[in-house]
Amino acid sequence: MEQYPNSFLWLIRRPAAFLPILMSIAALILLGVAAVTSGLVRERDEGSVAHIWQLLMAGQLPILAYFLLRWFPRLTLPTIYVFALQMAAALAAFAPVHFLGL
Repeated sequence: MEQYPNSFLWLIRRPAAFLPILMSIAALILLGVAAVTSGLVRERDEGSVAHIWQLLMAGQLPILAYFLLRWFPRLTLPTIYVFALQMAAALAAFAPVHFLGL
């Protein structure tokens, strides 16, 4: 069996760890840019911003599943910390949609 450093910093550098965080940040930035340029209003038909946001958020799910299946049995505690960070980033991207009723 391979030996892995029992380190949060080592684990967060794995693509399956940082990609969901980057995707959540990109979704949040997308909402910010849309708010500044055209305003955030609920539309009858979802626009391209809504579709891209949905793709960014839903696209994280297979990456998160792979990350948990790959690293949780080997590095339990660092995996929990990274997963908590991933969930915090996702919640930050969901917050404007929820609170603004978009």
